[in-house]
Amino acid sequence: MEQNLWRKDFPQIFGKDTVYLDNAATSLKPDSVIAAIDHYYVDLSANVHRGVYKESYEATRLYEEAREKIAGFLHADPEEIVYTRGGTSAMNLVALSYGMSHLRAGDEIIVSELEHHSSILPWQNVAKQTGAKLVFVPLDAALRITVENFRSVLSAKTKVVALTQVSNVMGYLTPIAPMIALAHEQGAVVVVDACQAVQHLRIDVRAMDCDFLAFSGHKMLGPTGIGILYGKKALLDAMDPVEFGGDMIDVVEKEASTWKDTPYKFEAGTMPIASVIGLGRAVDYFLASDMEKMEDHVRRLRQYTYAQLKKIPGLMIYNPEADTGIIAFNLEAVHAHDASSYFAEKNVCLRAGHHCAQLLIKKLGIEACLRASFNFYNTYADCDRFIESAKDAVKFFRKMGF
Repeated sequence: MEQNLWRKDFPQIFGKDTVYLDNAATSLKPDSVIAAIDHYYVDLSANVHRGVYKESYEATRLYEEAREKIAGFLHADPEEIVYTRGGTSAMNLVALSYGMSHLRAGDEIIVSELEHHSSILPWQNVAKQTGAKLVFVPLDAALRITVENFRSVLSAKTKVVALTQVSNVMGYLTPIAPMIALAHEQGAVVVVDACQAVQHLRIDVRAMDCDFLAFSGHKMLGPTGIGILYGKKALLDAMDPVEFGGDMIDVVEKEASTWKDTPYKFEAGTMPIASVIGLGRAVDYFLASDMEKMEDHVRRLRQYTYAQLKKIPGLMIYNPEADTGIIAFNLEAVHAHDASSYFAEKNVCLRAGHHCAQLLIKKLGIEACLRASFNFYNTYADCDRFIESAKDAVKFFRKMGF
């Protein structure tokens, strides 16, 4: 019988009939993360940086300890780790602070049609406000970003490159490191959307040499409401905050005020303390595990499932050669939302829609698609349930006249 030693750590599915294949939207949370959040709310529930009583002191210790863990996980310094409300907030912070102050009319921002909306819309806004221009990397025949196509749009006018490290629909890995080197030759800064990468890859921001990198906690076993922005300290030091209020200030006068040092000047008000602590524990989970073994398991699950799905007449798969555990597909002549409802009745959890990537969906020539995304706690039994449900769905909709 198949053994998955990770599965027991996830109460959302352990011993239950749920087939959870919506991991690219949000991951499940292990017991250790839930316990860390419970500890904060039950035993502490105090604000950070402000109190000298023991509960506040302990909350502050855990809060800053999490920053150190996350920095170590990324091979960064703690001063380069900014807490945000999510990956979206992190990418908006770069655009609103760095982008608005550094870009001018005629400058160019390189993006792609593979981007999640959070990686492109902030730069659309910057372009609109500053007169800069969005330039799209041409995708190849398989809808991948290549170094050659990136080189074709890179120029002396390029000031910012904002690209996904892993596509949230296609599961494609962008060859980001050589692109960063090329961008730096032109004096451009690079913003990496790692929301679909950090849970699959061992990321080393020093080796990658990216200028900024953003991700969400909830996609990597952590809680919702917490994201991370990594930025090179020299860049963060030169940037102005975009939110103002308590805890980010140094001195306040009637006419002008000064801010704390990086990263605290970007963390106005009461931050999501419990979520920060929970994310620190999620990082502990990864650090105590063999991520390469986890990802190998995910790839095997994806390969096994794809090999069976491609045999089903009337089922179209858009990413046969994905690099991570994502399968994007549709049932012929059936809207993705209708199909997802059928899978839901079978207790198979998928995502349907444009996946916050409308440009890519339009590039595929469709309105929406279904997405199955695997994680290391999934099993071959999950795959078999999904495959059988897909076969049954095709038969059901054909019988219904689709």
